[in-house]
Amino acid sequence: MMPSAGKRTVNCKSFNFLIVTKIMLSNLKKYQLILASNSPRRKELMSGLGVEYVVRTLPDVDESYPETLVGAAIPEYISREKADAYRSMMKPGELLITADTIVWLEGKVLGKPEGREGAVEMLRALSGKSHQVFTGVCLTTTEWQKSFTAASDVLFDVLSEDEIQYYVDRYQPMDKAGAYGVQEWIGYIGVKSISGSFYNIMGLPIQKLYGELKKL
Repeated sequence: MMPSAGKRTVNCKSFNFLIVTKIMLSNLKKYQLILASNSPRRKELMSGLGVEYVVRTLPDVDESYPETLVGAAIPEYISREKADAYRSMMKPGELLITADTIVWLEGKVLGKPEGREGAVEMLRALSGKSHQVFTGVCLTTTEWQKSFTAASDVLFDVLSEDEIQYYVDRYQPMDKAGAYGVQEWIGYIGVKSISGSFYNIMGLPIQKLYGELKKL
């Protein structure tokens, strides 16, 4: 019997999904796409891709990783671990998409901050420095699994204490890796330059995902 406690499935349709699915991604007709994420940013990006999908979430999915892993290997590992939590309930014909994003600063992971002070400390650490954002993505069916990682370099201007305090209090970025959303006010005033995918920094490298989906 499939586990049901805590599982939630939501239908998400984009107005142009028929065109995209029938023409550019006609190979996906054989799959039911499932996005395993509660992230509003990932849902927005998936909807913008123009494909039909559903959201399926489980509570308390393990996001730990071996201490020997560094950089880009960390979110790719976690994305596979997330997928493994769903595999026992998957049906033939379903294609599960899981993802994980980290901020990598001076050899250390900045994940989601623990509370307001944690967010403030992270932004202080990012101020005036360059860091990397890695997103690992895993595609899983009952028959196969593949994963990949995208990387983006971000340079922050020097942030004043008032700017940091205002952003944390106004936007409550405790659900975001590195305590910031590049698409929010802090990105407008604080990000000096980006090398790589902007959408990867938001939480899903949608162009790279689209390319991988085309190959299936």
